[in-house]
Amino acid sequence: MKIRHLSNSIFTTLLLVFLSFGSSVLAQSKKKTLKVLFVGNSYTYVENIPQITSIISDSLQTKLITKKSVIGGAKLRDHWLGNRGLKTKEIIKKNKFDIVVLQEWSLGTIYESDSIRKYAKLFCDLIKDKGAKPYLYQTWAREKVPQHQETIAKVYEEVATANEATIVPVGRAWELAKQLRPTIKLYDADGTHPSRLGAFLSAYTFATTITGEMPGSLSRIYSTNDSQGESVYLMYLDNLDITFFTEVVKKIVIPRN
Repeated sequence: MKIRHLSNSIFTTLLLVFLSFGSSVLAQSKKKTLKVLFVGNSYTYVENIPQITSIISDSLQTKLITKKSVIGGAKLRDHWLGNRGLKTKEIIKKNKFDIVVLQEWSLGTIYESDSIRKYAKLFCDLIKDKGAKPYLYQTWAREKVPQHQETIAKVYEEVATANEATIVPVGRAWELAKQLRPTIKLYDADGTHPSRLGAFLSAYTFATTITGEMPGSLSRIYSTNDSQGESVYLMYLDNLDITFFTEVVKKIVIPRN
């Protein structure tokens, strides 16, 4: 009798483990996915913002599968004309994306606003023609000229309205984070590119804007796999920073969704 009772207990335990594992796999298989192309320059690829965005989405109901077409210093004009070997138009035409994110160079809204209006429209028309949705990556002001943020935000918002595109308010998120915690280090040493923290806040803003979801919890360690299947470390965060950024994103993104 004891042996039979023990066998039944083992069977029950194994069954529960199997059912739990099966439910987890089923939930993952039912998870909605969106394919997202990031078009931009170093403001997009420094500190791996697209990859971090995708990893954050693992904590959401919607998985974001991200790709990028980038080169340092590129303007939307360069992407459209195929300068410097860029093949962004071909990538959009030949692939099935759900969302395409457009990023103008960091001072484009300040000194060349006519250019962003022209090429954003061309790209938005192409993106919509291919059945995808255009998103605009509203960037941040450089560290030494915070007063530029209003102009940056205004131009992106006008371009978004004119082209029925969605704003990803990264610049506004940075602005609020700096107001709430003036000592926070969002910039790299050059005062223009994102630091590890700046990139995480940017990616967090992307993930929540695109999905309309807030994660229940977030990991402190972010990594991905290279072409050989080896794990590549991307960043490590403190829980206090994650909590702080969650409050920032809630105030900036959620009211828009």
